[in-house]
Amino acid sequence: MSLKENLIQPALDTVKDAARISLDLFKIMIPVVIAVKILQEFNLVGYLAAPLAPIMKLVGLPGEMGLVWATALINNIYSGLIVFLSLAQDQPLTAAQATVLGTMILVAHSMPVELRVVQSSGPKLGFQLMIRMAAAFLMGLVLHLIYQNLDVLQGPANILLTPDNSAVEKTILEWALGEIRNLISIFGIIFCLLAIMRILTKIRVIAAMDFLLRPFLTMMGIGTKASALTVVGLTMGLSYGGGMIIHETKSGRIDKRDVFYSLTLMSICHSLIEDTLLLMMIGGHVSGLFWGRLIMSCLIVAALVQITKFIPDSFADKYLWGLPKQS
Repeated sequence: MSLKENLIQPALDTVKDAARISLDLFKIMIPVVIAVKILQEFNLVGYLAAPLAPIMKLVGLPGEMGLVWATALINNIYSGLIVFLSLAQDQPLTAAQATVLGTMILVAHSMPVELRVVQSSGPKLGFQLMIRMAAAFLMGLVLHLIYQNLDVLQGPANILLTPDNSAVEKTILEWALGEIRNLISIFGIIFCLLAIMRILTKIRVIAAMDFLLRPFLTMMGIGTKASALTVVGLTMGLSYGGGMIIHETKSGRIDKRDVFYSLTLMSICHSLIEDTLLLMMIGGHVSGLFWGRLIMSCLIVAALVQITKFIPDSFADKYLWGLPKQS
């Protein structure tokens, strides 16, 4: 085979696929990012925080932490952490409280963008919003009760981050340039992911992964065709795994049920490494941020698989997994 067939053509194909996947994502992300910026500029995020104060108290957190979660919900984790750092001196948390807050943020954040990513593959937005909010509250409550009853992690949270005031004082131009850099980075990451996936497929690592994951995924109800993409979402993040799922869904290669189960698991448990390390920087503990989140997410999706077996397809098509548009 020629050099072109071996290297150049596969590389060009990967660039084209990365551009197509990125374009699908950008069509969703850009309008939402602009809308979120408008909400921030008019200080409307605080209105979302008020209803969250009672929920914060139920999971053992000060009501003021509702503003932290609200900011993360409407924008992203980093924005939530900026608000947290501004409140941390007046509202010191224990390690247990930081873990509860961190886990809830990890389960439910960046909702406008991430819900649209999921919706683009078929699953209904309303249910995905409900399951993420419910899962975040449930995990926060379970962790709170465990830490409280076992009397562990009750010392002060060890906050390693320091406030970054420059992040708050960005001009519109600086913000826009930053978002453009983010979009370019997303394209680069998707290109690398596609390249890695193709290499792993070529050397049959994906086949081996599917074989190893098949019993676990079968037990949960996620088909093996979605397994590799699910792993991408769990480790890299919903935007990247979701972007690849959108591409595969439109091709018709993955069953709508597998798309639903895979994206639901991805939604409540993604970026296991990067985001876990980030929330450990505000004093959260790995027992909740990583292990608690992973175990409870798998249990929730496994339960959801069993429940949906008794739901008529007509109801599920309308309210749960929906019917994705074919390209």
